[in-house]
Amino acid sequence: MSDRKTNSELIEAGLARRYRAERRFKMYGIAATAVAMSFLVIVLVAIFVRGVGAFNQTQIAQVVFVDPELAKENDWQGMIKASLRETFPDVEDRKGKRLLYGLMSSGAGYDLQNMVQNDASLVGQKVQLWMPASDDVDMVMKGGVDRNQPESDRRISDQEFVWIDKLAADGMIELQFNTRFFTAGDSREPELAGIMGAAKGSFYTLVVCFLLSFPLGVMAAIYLEEFSPKNRWTDLIEVNINNLAAVPSIVFGLLGLAMFLNFFGLPRSASLVGGMVLALMTLPTIIIASRLALRSVPPSIREAALAVGASRLQTVLDHVLPLALPGMLTGAIIGMARALGETAPLLMIGMVAFIVDVPGNFTDPATALPVQIYLWADSPERAFTERTAAAIIVLLAFLIAMNVVAVILRKKFEQRW
Repeated sequence: MSDRKTNSELIEAGLARRYRAERRFKMYGIAATAVAMSFLVIVLVAIFVRGVGAFNQTQIAQVVFVDPELAKENDWQGMIKASLRETFPDVEDRKGKRLLYGLMSSGAGYDLQNMVQNDASLVGQKVQLWMPASDDVDMVMKGGVDRNQPESDRRISDQEFVWIDKLAADGMIELQFNTRFFTAGDSREPELAGIMGAAKGSFYTLVVCFLLSFPLGVMAAIYLEEFSPKNRWTDLIEVNINNLAAVPSIVFGLLGLAMFLNFFGLPRSASLVGGMVLALMTLPTIIIASRLALRSVPPSIREAALAVGASRLQTVLDHVLPLALPGMLTGAIIGMARALGETAPLLMIGMVAFIVDVPGNFTDPATALPVQIYLWADSPERAFTERTAAAIIVLLAFLIAMNVVAVILRKKFEQRW
């Protein structure tokens, strides 16, 4: 009797220890998840706080006389300088004028030129327009410059602070939504730099990547899963596909450099080549996802189709493939999202070049959003720091959108067996 009691107590004590260990393990898991989420939130908040300022740009209002003589000489910036001299007539020395002209961006003249080209009747008249301020003035308006610092330790002089304060008091300087950031290409001047060129380059690259990798990946998966004999050669192919999915992306960049540029002589720094390189990198992922989607289709579907007289090809194309296609599309979108964030392969094929013009087709020189972020992060100007973070926000938005689309497709078309 006492032995039974002792055994029962031992069992209860062992159960209690196991339950306590299980609770501790759950707590460790919750703590690890909380720490990981905390770091993620810290990173996202830091990027957002640093990059949100790039969505606004300081603009200065000026009344500019469109001088016909200067217009003939294409001296549009000279008209901007004349307007600044009229606003601050007490500035007469050369050094003061140089500081005064530095309030305005060097791209203000191009804005005036575009306005006059769109409406030639403005020649000989005074026009009022908002023009981009320099990056230093923009940092002042956003609170990025400490006025209490010694003048020798900052890029803005005390005299420039006086001019900025006067413009602010007269309502001639303010922060406006930075449409140029979304419509312009790259520039050496931070206030003129935009992501349109990189965004179009990424779009063209992804289009080429999808058109090459998705059909080839689906066809390869169908053959390997439905038609290929099971022997050592197919086993070797499967092992290589799985290994290629884990190969570092820069290796595919080296392959693209050797094959597409050096051997085939395709244009350097083009979206066409970038898409082909990313297609090589994405292809193993799409093949693996497509094979898993095909395996998820119940064997009864195949057996029923074959039983009513369908051929092997008809069974796959008319019955199995439509049911597996949502999973294939989900895998393809996830692969495209990975390709969108890749930088190393594109660096190897020359898409790291400084390109001002927005690409118009697949063979024009272009860059991509991750490469643009890399270029801006290496720039010394402080204003490029917030534009780097803003470009990261845009890239994350695209990645989140693509993953949301993948989840929606899976939920909408997924079949429960």
